[in-house]
Amino acid sequence: MAELANMRNIGISAHIDSGKTTLTERILYYCNRIHSIHEVRGKDGVGATMDSMELEKERGITIASAATNVTWKGNDINIIDTPGHVDFTIEVERSLRVLDGAVLVLCSVGGVQSQSITVDRQMKRYNVPRVAFINKCDRTGANPYKVTDQLIKKLGHNAVMMQIPIGLEDRFEGVVDLITMQAVYFDGPQGDDVRFGEIPAELEQKAAERREIMLDALSLFSDDLMEAMLEEAVTEEMIHEAVRLGTLSLDLTPVYIGSAYKNKGIQSLLNAVIKYLPNPTEVRNVALDLDNEEAEVEVISDDSMKTVSLAFKLEDGQYGQLTYIRVYQGRIKKGDELYNTRSRKKFKVGRLIKMHADHMEDITEAGSGDIAALFGVECASGDTFCHPDLNYSMTSMFVPNPVITLAIDPVDKKSADNMAKALNRFTKEDPTFRTYVDPESNQTIVQGMGELHLEVYIERMKREYKAEVITGQPQVAYRETISKAAEFNYTHKKQTGGSGQYGRVAGLIEPCEEQNYEFVNKIKGGSIPNEYIPSCDKGFQSAMVKGTLIGFPIVNVRAIINDGQYHAVDSSDQAFQTASLGAFRDAYPRAKPIILEPIMKVNVEGPTEFQGNIFASINQRRGIIISSAEDGAFCTVEAEVPLSEMFGYSTVLRSLTQGKAEYTMEVEKYGKVPQSVSEELKKEYEERRRKESGKK
Repeated sequence: MAELANMRNIGISAHIDSGKTTLTERILYYCNRIHSIHEVRGKDGVGATMDSMELEKERGITIASAATNVTWKGNDINIIDTPGHVDFTIEVERSLRVLDGAVLVLCSVGGVQSQSITVDRQMKRYNVPRVAFINKCDRTGANPYKVTDQLIKKLGHNAVMMQIPIGLEDRFEGVVDLITMQAVYFDGPQGDDVRFGEIPAELEQKAAERREIMLDALSLFSDDLMEAMLEEAVTEEMIHEAVRLGTLSLDLTPVYIGSAYKNKGIQSLLNAVIKYLPNPTEVRNVALDLDNEEAEVEVISDDSMKTVSLAFKLEDGQYGQLTYIRVYQGRIKKGDELYNTRSRKKFKVGRLIKMHADHMEDITEAGSGDIAALFGVECASGDTFCHPDLNYSMTSMFVPNPVITLAIDPVDKKSADNMAKALNRFTKEDPTFRTYVDPESNQTIVQGMGELHLEVYIERMKREYKAEVITGQPQVAYRETISKAAEFNYTHKKQTGGSGQYGRVAGLIEPCEEQNYEFVNKIKGGSIPNEYIPSCDKGFQSAMVKGTLIGFPIVNVRAIINDGQYHAVDSSDQAFQTASLGAFRDAYPRAKPIILEPIMKVNVEGPTEFQGNIFASINQRRGIIISSAEDGAFCTVEAEVPLSEMFGYSTVLRSLTQGKAEYTMEVEKYGKVPQSVSEELKKEYEERRRKESGKK
């Protein structure tokens, strides 16, 4: 267990362009994992270590999360660098699911931005303690005090600065450590030499004030510290212990500052990761015992116990499928036999490796708390691998539903074969990327989280699989629903040679806002025998797969059956399934069906001088502005805009703001489509159906 006390599993998460990958590059350098620093979109043509995909280097963004392992002062740290763009949010979800702690990176100019809020929500979902790092203190407009206030006001954190800056913007020199009350400088071209000195005279008063604020906040977590403050006998150990207790309980966010690009503040952050973030033994993890009605069982970070591990990420590489795993209990050795509790199949552990971005290191075993990878294991993302004596399942990660679809057609037979291979791989790796063949048009449809998400996969098909495809217009994931109750009384009667089919169902369908679908059985007196009730349920569900307005799934419906009739010979499961399907379709037009569309929460950030243009661009897209705030030269506009109106918005925004504004968006809710748009969608659907029937 001594080794586990020296282990940390952390993620580095933030809004896009806050400097996560640049920060990780410095961590790798200071931990002697790499021997030279390369930049995101670097002029040397190498690119950051953790952005190993060609597309990542070209675009200067992180697309897939990357894992690595470093050692800092005798402590092992497993690090996952995650994307900041909302289109790749599943990469953050799956990483936070298996991590024990996180570094929340914030830009000292941009502060708490839209994706910062999303990432914070994800951290809270998995109860991940975090340390905040306010980056880019060398930038014009840097203000870590303002960002700390935003952490408190916008995210509801008990954020406490552990450092204050010595100078800012182009005069940013170092930090004042409020625990030791020393100035800390990072000398040398790469900031290798950490130098301690006296606090500059002009900062002494501010440092004393900020230390008082820090101690007041920390005293809530330690009675010893509170008493010591009264007696003026506070020690560094007392402060460290209080910070650790507050951080582990998720009631405190220690705030560190620096500039990854200028190589300042990284060593202090690494010290904080070791001091305050949990080791695997300090995090409670539970599994469900599948042999005992899914009762919760605590899994213990102990190498001597029977193995429990989770497959949280898949990649198809040149050597076959690579499966990233987190070991929660026991240890895994080469040659061990493990049991996949979902597929109920046993397998032998072949090659076991540690990942460093896209480089691999063979290892012979992985212990509790480790993040490693296996080769050649047939599994799905989210599978649990156990010792053969156990039948546990780890709770799965949250997977958001896709919001955008695109039709793709291969140009020739070879491209079709390669496209099939690519789609098979991508859907296995990414639960938010889905594909199916439309039965009417026979087109292959791909679904994802946004334009960039699908764009990246189309580009990867062309580059990695030589699959040339033609893409259609992006399609929004519309939904249909009903706006009033409608009764049905439907009889399915069919007579063929021999026994026929007979089933009558009566009841009503009505709106149900709480859930997508609910089935209510109010049959009394056996007018429909109990054995046929599940068939009625199935029939209603099959009717909801595709609506009749524009051919999209139907949601938010409660189907109630209260009467019916059966025939001793001709009734069957199939008869009642067909009767319920017919009943739903019969009642649906009378229930005043409407079309719903995804409404996106859009955050636009740009220079205040272009605020009017930003407002106009949102209003022109049927958008509703929720809030706007000015902060000096910058403004932030939050709005709700239908997804269908957001296609191509990045190009428009660039031209309206001289390329100085950026936006992020995520699904907020589904809302009713206006009548004019609804009529247009219906016409398009009818036209499409007419063309398809003409082809047939």
